[in-house]
Amino acid sequence: MQPTTIDVRERMIVALDFSTLDEIKQCLAPLEGRIRYVKVGMELSYAEGPAIVHYLKERGLKVFLDLKVHDIPNTARGAMKSLARLGADMVNVHAAGGVAMMEAAREGLEQGTAAGSPRPILIGVTVLTSTSLQTMNEQLAIPGAVEDVVVHYARMTKQAGLDGVVASPLEVPMIRQAAGEAFLTVTPGIRPLGSDKGDQTRITTPEQAFRLGSDYLVIGRAITAAKDPAAAWESIVSAVEADRL
Repeated sequence: MQPTTIDVRERMIVALDFSTLDEIKQCLAPLEGRIRYVKVGMELSYAEGPAIVHYLKERGLKVFLDLKVHDIPNTARGAMKSLARLGADMVNVHAAGGVAMMEAAREGLEQGTAAGSPRPILIGVTVLTSTSLQTMNEQLAIPGAVEDVVVHYARMTKQAGLDGVVASPLEVPMIRQAAGEAFLTVTPGIRPLGSDKGDQTRITTPEQAFRLGSDYLVIGRAITAAKDPAAAWESIVSAVEADRL
């Protein structure tokens, strides 16, 4: 179990899986003053552009800009140099792009970060939590167990000088053993008891995820699609805090 001194509200990232600013405003209204960290994915970023990051930062929220950069090293370097100027707190790349690409992405992020400002957290996506063993082996033509591939990608990510990885909570103990306790783990595939698993396959509850050692949890529809998002959020927070006592 992670230390009880952690403020779980700072470590739970709400995924804003919408495509318009009006939807974001409607989603955030009941959650104002409760949540502290949000995720902006491709759908929202492509629809609203860089302005959405500025909008969220102006409201005092931390932003995980989830664009999963994956390209040749020089392009990844340039992309991260540009993203660094937006003010996001966390960004990511696909670890499958290789060590050289990840190193270039880190260099670009460092070059683009304003002097005196902290560099955004940079993490590598291992195997998407929607990817099953069958999909990985048969469709992606990657042999072996999912867990082995995740650990291999985590080692590559650490070698490239990144801060951590995106993975299922189920794989966190193996990642920590391979990459060390200081290596960050950001874990989607979080489903509170009784919620629909949707398109995810390797999932846990929020309590289980923190118990397994996750540093950050990404939670979306269980909160944003709830009839009462504020109540859903507070229920998750209460369950996690009670489990950590």
